[in-house]
Amino acid sequence: MKVEPEQRAKKARKNKYIPNLAALNFKPTEDWSVEEARSRYDHVILSFEADRIRYSDCISGMRNLPEESIDCIVADPPFGLSFTGKESIYNRDDRYVRMGYHEARGDYGQFSKSWIAELPRIMKPESTAWIFSGWTNLVDILNVARDAGLSLVNHVIWKYQFGVFTQRKFVTSHYHVLFLAKNDNYYFNKISHYPIDVWDINRTYRRGEVKNSTKLPEELIQICIDYTTRPGDLVLDPFMGNGTTAVVARASFRHYLGFELNKSMKEVIETNINSVKVGQYYVPYSDREDEIVERAKRKYASRGPSGITSILQVT
Repeated sequence: MKVEPEQRAKKARKNKYIPNLAALNFKPTEDWSVEEARSRYDHVILSFEADRIRYSDCISGMRNLPEESIDCIVADPPFGLSFTGKESIYNRDDRYVRMGYHEARGDYGQFSKSWIAELPRIMKPESTAWIFSGWTNLVDILNVARDAGLSLVNHVIWKYQFGVFTQRKFVTSHYHVLFLAKNDNYYFNKISHYPIDVWDINRTYRRGEVKNSTKLPEELIQICIDYTTRPGDLVLDPFMGNGTTAVVARASFRHYLGFELNKSMKEVIETNINSVKVGQYYVPYSDREDEIVERAKRKYASRGPSGITSILQVT
């Protein structure tokens, strides 16, 4: 006898579907109070010096790191576009763009292979890596990451508000954010009920602020760190740029380590890092607003004082 899809769905479903129940019951996979997060941060023991920027090539630098020593990698490598940050199309005052930015030269696939190949050795079994890319050389990064043994967990799109005007094609106003793991046992802390893979985050423009070519929004880095690290974990940024990864890590009770070739950025990076205190940004995940969860609570609370209690008792 033929079983219709609707009948199969009814048989497979053990409990009656109740709209918004999952959101109402949602809790982060792991959570820590401010005191617990600080304690984890303070009691980490490392075999090498962290919470510092090394002004050297990241490839040789990573080769000197111990095996399985890094919890998370956040990398915004040069895009291989002969970009300096001073181009007139970006409408920047070049007095505030530091000289010395190092663009990738030659074959971009070979450049990508030279540093991505170093990641698996230094990543812990649960570690993840986030790599930012434009679309021009995206295929090189995808191929090299696969060849290095890293699996793609998510291909995230970062949508921002700025795009260079074009005549004969659509304006590009997004970056690709590749969420990669060393194996299937990677760490992922689901801190919101329905996290989607398109992040609508505006670029931040701070007039009069000295920078190294471009600067990623702190909110963008915060998502990567929040979902794939625990307080006290060590976050590595091979291309530290303006120090944004270090700032967010420090302010979130995470340790950091970075490499940067542009030595003229040393003062800027140190100023940025010292502008935040350890743990300054940290808020326990259960205390953060989750619109979907709040909407579910409002829906059932509107049924009266016993609304939420009654719906929770159903299961």
